[in-house]
Formats: sequence, C-alpha cells, structure tokens
Amino acid sequence: MPRSVNHVASKAKRTRILKLTKGYYGARKNVWTVAKNTWEKGLTYAYRDRRNKKRTFRALWIQRINAAARLEDMSYSTLMGALHKAGIEINRKVLADLAVNNPEAFKAIVDKVK
Repeated sequence: MPRSVNHVASKAKRTRILKLTKGYYGARKNVWTVAKNTWEKGLTYAYRDRRNKKRTFRALWIQRINAAARLEDMSYSTLMGALHKAGIEINRKVLADLAVNNPEAFKAIVDKVK
C-alpha cells in the first residue's frame, strides 16, 4: 500500500507562513526553509522587544524629565527625590509629557517641590 501524505494540510501550512513573510527581502519571502527560519526568528524578536520597548520608553522619559529639570536648575535625581519627599505621586510618563507639551505645568510642579 502506498504511503498516504496529507498534501493539502502541509501546502496550506507553507502557504500561510509564506503569506506572513510577504515583503521580506530576497529568498526570505519565497523559499520555504529560509522563510520559515526568518518567520520563527521574527517571533523571538517580537517577544524580546515587547519587553525592551518598556525599558526604552522609560529611558526616554527620564532623559526628557532630566532635560526639563535642568532648565529649572535641578537634576533629575534631586527632582525625583523631592517629588517623593513631597508626596506627589506622578509617574515618569506623565511627567515627561508635561515637560514636553506643557512646560508651565512642569515648572509649577518643580516650584512646588523646591
């Protein structure tokens, strides 16, 4: 008896992954083994970078707060220490947004903790 292989399912699986690699460069978009490896590697990058994104944004917020605080003759660390001492619960994301888009409000917060 000949070997029975489910070509429909295996071709559908290949087609699905080749659709996901559409737009990649060179053989990465149409050669099955290369496309499969690229797609799998992309999933690991996506998983890793969902975590790295949080670190990157926190670093950006800190830089923005530091730059705005230095305009008010204060360093980032002294500002954050003064905020905690004053009991002002405001996170870095909001503080950085105020520093960029609403400098008057940021200045009012700095004046309050000085």
